[in-house]
Amino acid sequence: MGKGKKYYIIYKPKGCLSQFSKEHGKRALGDVFDLPTDVYPVGRLDEDSEGLLLISNDKSINSKLLNPLNGHWRTYWVQVSGQIHKSAIKALVNGVDIVVKGKIHSTLPARVKKGNPPKNILPLNVSEKETSWVKISLCEGKYRQVRKMTAKVGFPTLRLVRTHIEELELGELKPSEFKSLDKKALFHKLKLSVD
Repeated sequence: MGKGKKYYIIYKPKGCLSQFSKEHGKRALGDVFDLPTDVYPVGRLDEDSEGLLLISNDKSINSKLLNPLNGHWRTYWVQVSGQIHKSAIKALVNGVDIVVKGKIHSTLPARVKKGNPPKNILPLNVSEKETSWVKISLCEGKYRQVRKMTAKVGFPTLRLVRTHIEELELGELKPSEFKSLDKKALFHKLKLSVD
């Protein structure tokens, strides 16, 4: 067991689909990363988002990591329009109502703090006075949830970079870079039991 299993983390660049096959002429992972043909993304980041994505051929990870009942924490650095203030941060921490698939969803409590992102997250060409960064950790992942949350409190997302899934981190990786991990180290960082 475990023979032939492959585990990678990648820094998915912005403007790239979270899949290896092309769709509607858009850039896909296969255009950016030279990885084995039998691996696939575990979870996803939308096309406009970037950062940490797990790639593997180990199907057991999917249910362990993606099942909402398991509630794994994911951390994002988010650049928003405007200087986010304490009351907006408090609202995000406590949970806000967003629309998911046409229904109102009350977000679970989140960990949120204003700050400066890691050095490998290169800034956008906009004035820092006009934007601010906030670190948001969630244990749920509805479609475009972070973007909907920041918009709800009046600070639209300009840039969204996932840096962590539990203790698995992007580290020093830059856009379009990847590295391989062994199963034991990966599962430990994801807080998953090794079968």
